[in-house]
Amino acid sequence: MTSREAPEADMLPGLRAAVDDARAKAAATRRRKAAAWEPAAVDPVARVLVDIALAHLDRPFDYAVPIAMAETAVPGARVKVRFAGQDVDGYVVERASRTDHTGILQPLRRVVSPEPVLAPEIAELSATIAHRYAGARSDVLRLAVPPRHAATEKLPSPPAPPAPSPPVPAAWAEVPHADAFLSHVATGGAPRAVWSAAPGDDWPAMIAEAVAATYAAGRGALVCVPDRRDVARVDAALTELLGEGHHVCLSADGGPAARYRDFLAVSRGARRVVVGTRSAAFAPVHDLGLVALWDDGDDLHAEPRAPYPHTREVLLLRAEQQGTAALLGGVARTPEAQQLVASGWAHELAVPREVLRRRVRVEAVPAEDRSVGTRIPRAAYDAIRQGLTAGPVLVQTPRAGYAASLACDTCRTPARCTACTGPLVVDGPVVPPRCRWCGHVEAPWSCPTCGGHGLRAPVRGGARTAEELGRMFPGTTVRTSSGERVVDRVDAAADLVVATVGAEPVAEGGYAAVVVLDTWLSLARDDMRAAEEALRRWLNAAALARVGGHVVAVGDPAHPALQALVRWDPAGFARREAEERSQAHLPPAARLATVTGDLGALDDVLHLLDLPDGAEVLGPVPVDDEHRVLVRVPRGSGEALSRSLGDLQRIRSARKLDPVRVQVDPLTV
Repeated sequence: MTSREAPEADMLPGLRAAVDDARAKAAATRRRKAAAWEPAAVDPVARVLVDIALAHLDRPFDYAVPIAMAETAVPGARVKVRFAGQDVDGYVVERASRTDHTGILQPLRRVVSPEPVLAPEIAELSATIAHRYAGARSDVLRLAVPPRHAATEKLPSPPAPPAPSPPVPAAWAEVPHADAFLSHVATGGAPRAVWSAAPGDDWPAMIAEAVAATYAAGRGALVCVPDRRDVARVDAALTELLGEGHHVCLSADGGPAARYRDFLAVSRGARRVVVGTRSAAFAPVHDLGLVALWDDGDDLHAEPRAPYPHTREVLLLRAEQQGTAALLGGVARTPEAQQLVASGWAHELAVPREVLRRRVRVEAVPAEDRSVGTRIPRAAYDAIRQGLTAGPVLVQTPRAGYAASLACDTCRTPARCTACTGPLVVDGPVVPPRCRWCGHVEAPWSCPTCGGHGLRAPVRGGARTAEELGRMFPGTTVRTSSGERVVDRVDAAADLVVATVGAEPVAEGGYAAVVVLDTWLSLARDDMRAAEEALRRWLNAAALARVGGHVVAVGDPAHPALQALVRWDPAGFARREAEERSQAHLPPAARLATVTGDLGALDDVLHLLDLPDGAEVLGPVPVDDEHRVLVRVPRGSGEALSRSLGDLQRIRSARKLDPVRVQVDPLTV
């Protein structure tokens, strides 16, 4: 052996020992990992709803629960699982002791969070909503559970103070049978009511009193309203009645961290009173005793994302599922709410006719000839002038902007763009007309029909209306509220407030007078719900008048919608609408569904769809770049229609056919 070989020979035993030690450590690591992936001793099967919006995979799948995740993979927790060769999100909906799966179960990959964010009743509700609207549960759960915010999740939710004693329902004093409803709620009952608010009613305070009666009985309450302004009003009323720390507001305005914090407070049971917009309908309120909805006719309650559920239907299904009280309120009334009363599902709450006559005076006056140039008749002018002597006056206009459309001043031919034939508009008194479609400026415009150069505005926006009123009432402050510049509240000063629909501020003490302009424009919508929506808009504005206020609507006094406004009879109008739609086989007497896609896909749909008896198929008709088929069935066959459309979606998904968009009971047709 050479001198060089001797040290290497001495090193061999040390290398062998190191290799053996590394192998032993690797084997121990493998054993620990194998032990960690061994199934849990108790309930080793997790049923998981995976976040994949494929209709044929819309069901829970069984996974093995490793022993290391036995304590954290609780029902409602977020997990990661292996599905179709990739890691996907999911929710554990159940732990079980056995599975019907014949092979070896895949283990859960990871517990994202042990926080049980999917309550069992919400998991059940998601299945009901998905079936009702022929959609996927994963899409419903995206609406129900907000995205996780890890830093917020680590923080504890502060406990709520003890519930105060139920207050005396002063705001409901003039509503017959309201005491019986609130007493039933306070004793743990589940009454159901459709409530018509009257002018002068403080509806946020009335909702707060119903919530307080429920809360004092040890149960939770859920209130859904159309937008953030309504959330703020109910929030203030609840704070005044219950105090701080008893409720949360669920809306997107506060950002993801604040929304998730408030959601966790509800999910953990630290807060049992919730007010919010349409997504709050899925809030996991503990011991839910009351669901309340304000203004169910507002289109903001219709979810624009699949499967397009309506807040009213979500809350009604939840009331049935959880046995809660239900309160549907609004100044106007939809035919759907009227049907609940007619069927006996709900009772009616409304003030007597003599109270209405005492609270408000409404009249409809014909518009002057629009060729004269002014659209404010003498009666409306007098109402504004007299109202300004006592307080603020509200003027509602149906359009924002300055001049929403233009026409030739001589022959009344609509003014069109010479570049693309789009409609011309004017944004201000000294601004040349421009095209609404392409933006082309038409400074030297001339009428192609008569050669005239003058323009008039048959449809005037809120800015133009404010300008006209400023000239008619010099020295009066004119305030506008529309678009992105919405005013929430005004004081009791004698100002003129010009607002577009939905942007009307609340006046301190109410408005002395309310004038509704251009009612013909609201009625001219090409929609099944045009008259219903027009009346809802007018009533919401008129209800802002103070007790003893004066309301003037400018339009055709013989129109049924204006007659209903003058009589303040939203229930009668809803009854009439429901009867007319029943004769025409339209909702709510019938159930509708639309299927939209290309013609080839719709042809496949009509061959695959197993329709119930009495179904009618209308179309296809072109809609934008696609075509649409309308399916109509009697109301009693609505369940069968939803089931058939759900089966259709599963078949098409499994066969990887071209997708189609299915909407059950769309708000507009």
